[in-house]
Amino acid sequence: MQKPDASIRLTALEGFPMIAPGDDLAAIILGSLEQNGIRLEAGDVVVLAQKIVSKAEGRFVRLADVTPSARALEIARETRKDGRMVELILSESKAVIARKRGVLIVEHRLGYIMANAGIDQSNIDHADGQEYALLLPENPDESCRQLKERFDAHFGTHVGVLINDSFGRPWRLGVTGVALGAAGLPSLISLIGEPDLYGRSMRVSEIAFADEIAAAASLIMGQTDAGKPVVHLRGLRWNSPDNAADALIRPKHQDLFR
Repeated sequence: MQKPDASIRLTALEGFPMIAPGDDLAAIILGSLEQNGIRLEAGDVVVLAQKIVSKAEGRFVRLADVTPSARALEIARETRKDGRMVELILSESKAVIARKRGVLIVEHRLGYIMANAGIDQSNIDHADGQEYALLLPENPDESCRQLKERFDAHFGTHVGVLINDSFGRPWRLGVTGVALGAAGLPSLISLIGEPDLYGRSMRVSEIAFADEIAAAASLIMGQTDAGKPVVHLRGLRWNSPDNAADALIRPKHQDLFR
């Protein structure tokens, strides 16, 4: 049975540099770990803000290069959004789930139900007076797998890697950290069949383990100008098999709200 940890330690890497397209993100993180006096051990988790992964992967789009379609312009009028941004959102989405003034909720091409397909204009360099937007990583689980391979090889151990992003929730105000991608840890842990305190078997309980890690890391990453996009976590223990963050996506046939 999964036992909770008595304590964990989260450390934001200080002095982390700004990331540009084409940067070797793994090498930069390894250098920052060394500068912060951290050597990864088995069971450690490295949590990365989505933006630095997207930046390294060159997921920038210049809005001047985007021509909105008739559908994008229609939705833009309804939502009071920039038609070019709406076109980008549609291009990254499978379906529009809900829309109203100031709100556009979509099913992202990777299955996430989220606002604006995760496309953002904050905390990026709008160079040469141009407006840019930043898309989510092409494949966050694969990005985590590749980073994990580099970290494991460098330290000769087995670590977890997680990409964190901020999501709103339909029934609660505010945003919280969630796992967009993960490798080397169980994103979803099933407690079905495990006994409770009185020996009664759990029937439906599953733990969004990776989301809980992401939310914890968000507390010290910050949401605005904190400049701490990488967090090292130590002290977690688990005995469930690894699964990627896409295991957290609820299948449509189980979704009672769309």
